[in-house]
Amino acid sequence: MNARFTRRRFLHGSAAVFGSGLLLPGGALSRAALASRKAGSASDEVLREFPYSAVTLTDGPLKQQYDQVHASFLALDNDRLLKVYRQRAGLPAPGRDMGGWYDADGFVPGHSLGQYISGLARIGASTGDPACQTKVRELVEGFRATLGPQNESIIRPQSNLWICYILDKHFAGLIDACTLAHVEEARELLPRVLDGSRSLMPVHGHDRIGKKNPPYDETYVMPENLFTAYELTGRSEFHELALDYMLDRDFFDPLARNENVLPGRHAYSHAIALSSAAKAYLVTGEKRYQSAIANGWTYLTTQQQFASGGWGPNEQFVEPHRGELYQSLTTTPDHFETPCGAYAASKLDRYLLRFTGNPLYGDHLERVLYNTVLGLKPPDSDGDYPYYSTYGPDAIKVWYPHKWPCCSGTLVQGVADYVLGIYFRSADGITVNLYVPSELRTELNGSMVKLTQSTGYPADETVSIRVQSITPEAWTLRLRIPAWLENPARIAVNGQLSEVAASPGNFAAIHRRWKSGDVIEARLPQPFHVEPIDDLHRDTVAVLRGPRVLVAINPPGDFEKNPIAMDRGFHPLAQRSDAWLRTERGQQIVFLPLHQVQNERYTTYFTRG
Repeated sequence: MNARFTRRRFLHGSAAVFGSGLLLPGGALSRAALASRKAGSASDEVLREFPYSAVTLTDGPLKQQYDQVHASFLALDNDRLLKVYRQRAGLPAPGRDMGGWYDADGFVPGHSLGQYISGLARIGASTGDPACQTKVRELVEGFRATLGPQNESIIRPQSNLWICYILDKHFAGLIDACTLAHVEEARELLPRVLDGSRSLMPVHGHDRIGKKNPPYDETYVMPENLFTAYELTGRSEFHELALDYMLDRDFFDPLARNENVLPGRHAYSHAIALSSAAKAYLVTGEKRYQSAIANGWTYLTTQQQFASGGWGPNEQFVEPHRGELYQSLTTTPDHFETPCGAYAASKLDRYLLRFTGNPLYGDHLERVLYNTVLGLKPPDSDGDYPYYSTYGPDAIKVWYPHKWPCCSGTLVQGVADYVLGIYFRSADGITVNLYVPSELRTELNGSMVKLTQSTGYPADETVSIRVQSITPEAWTLRLRIPAWLENPARIAVNGQLSEVAASPGNFAAIHRRWKSGDVIEARLPQPFHVEPIDDLHRDTVAVLRGPRVLVAINPPGDFEKNPIAMDRGFHPLAQRSDAWLRTERGQQIVFLPLHQVQNERYTTYFTRG
C-alpha cells in the first residue's frame, strides 16, 4: 500500500465533509451552524459533496485545463491586483495597471479580486499547493490594509449601480480564504466590509430585464454568499440581507408555481440566482425554493439550451416555440456567456443532485463541462480572456475585446470546482458521478477508503476504479449510467461480470464488502446521435457522440445547409486521435469534439437529410 495512504491523510480530506465552513477555531460548531442543523435542512440532501481536500485530479483533459488555470492565476502579480484598492485608499500603489475592466477608470474597478482569491483557495485546498495558500493570505492582508480606520469599505464603484456586483465576489473570496486557506483574518473582514458598504447598498435587489436595462444591481447570487457569511460569523445582518435580496415575488415564487418567467430576462444573472434559491432552501427549509430551482432547470434545459449545454444568445433567455435559438445562429456570434454561464449551470446541477439524487442532473453537468468551459480559448498572462462561445457557421474561438472581464473570475472558480462534481457521499456509501482520472480519500464506517479512477473517458469507453481500504467494509458504490446510452452498461467487479442493474439514466448500485485491491470496470459505449436546435427547426441539428458535441472543422461554404445524414457515416481518423471523418459529395470533412478545437474554424449545426 502507498505509504502516503495514512489515517492522517484521510482525516484531512474528510473532516469537513458535513461541516465545511461551519467550524469555529478548535472545531466547535458556530451558533449559526447549530441553528441550521436544528432546522433539519441538512437531512434533506440525498447526496453530499465531498470537500475540495478529499478529491484530486490525476490526468485527462479536465486536469490539463485545471493545471493551466492553476498556474495562470498563481502567477498574477499581487501589486497589480491590489493597485486599484491602494490608489483609492491613498496608499503607495506599485505595479502596472491591470487594464480593461479592472482599472480605476475601468468598467467595474477591482471587480474580480474576490473571485481570484476564491478560486486559488479552492485549488489550494484540492492540490495541497502551499503557494496558493500563501498567495490567498497575501491578497487578503493587502486588501485589509486598504480599509479605512472606521471600517469603511473602499469597494466603491463610480456609482451605486454595481456595489452588490463587487461585494458579492469579495464575500466569496473572504469566505473561501477563511474556510479553505485557513486565513482566519478573512472571517473578521466579512462584517467589516459589510458595515463599510451599507450606505451604498440597495434596500432590496432590483431585477434585471435583458442585457442593459438599468437601474439594477447584481444581487442575484448574493444571498448564497450572505447566508454562508451568516453561518461563518453568526452576524444576523448577513441573514437579514440575504432574505431582503431574494427575488421571491418576481422570480422564485412564480417558478415555484411552475410559471415560466425566464424569457426576456438576463440569462446568467437569473441562472446564477437559482443557486441563491438552493442555499435559501438549505438554510430556511422552505420547499418552494427547491421547486423553483427544479422548475427553472427544466425550462432552461428544454427550451433555452443549445446542444452544448449553453444558453442565452446575447445574454438573454429567448421566447420558446418561436425559433429564436435557430435565428440566433445567423444573427449573433454571442451565443453563451461561457465561463459565467457554465459556473451557474454546474452549481445548479450539483445542488439538484444533492437534493434529489437524480442522475439526470449528472448527465447535464457532464455535458456542460465537456462542451463549454473545457473548450474555452485559454487566457493569456495579461488579461485577455474568453467570454462568449459561438455556435453559428464558420465560427472561431476568440478572446473578449476588453481585458479582465467578468468571465475571468468565474473561470477560475468554475475550473476549481471540477473536483466537486466527480464523487458524492450517500447515506450508505459513495456515488461516482463523473468519469475523470482522479482520487477520492474519505472515511466510511470508521475505515479509511481511497478510490482511484483511471480512464481515458470520454475519448475511450472504459472506466476502471480501484478500491483501497484499511479494513474491509460493506458499503454501496453507485455509478452514473448516462441516459444517452443505447443499452445497459457492462460492469465487472474483479473481472467477473456483475448482474447489477445498469440501465441508461440510472445509478448502478453495487453493494458488497469492499477490500483493498477490488477493481470495478465499466464499459460505456458512446453512440452517435443528433439533437435539434429547437422545436420549430427539428432538421437543424448538432451531432453528439456520447456526451460531447462534434463540430465540422474548416467546412466548405454553406456545408451546413446541405441535407446530410448526420447521425451515421462517421469513421475514425487514424492520424488524429478522437477525430472522425465523413465524406459528403466527394468532400472529406473532419469532425472534432468541440472542446478540442483550437484555432480552426468550425460549424456546429447542420441540416439533417
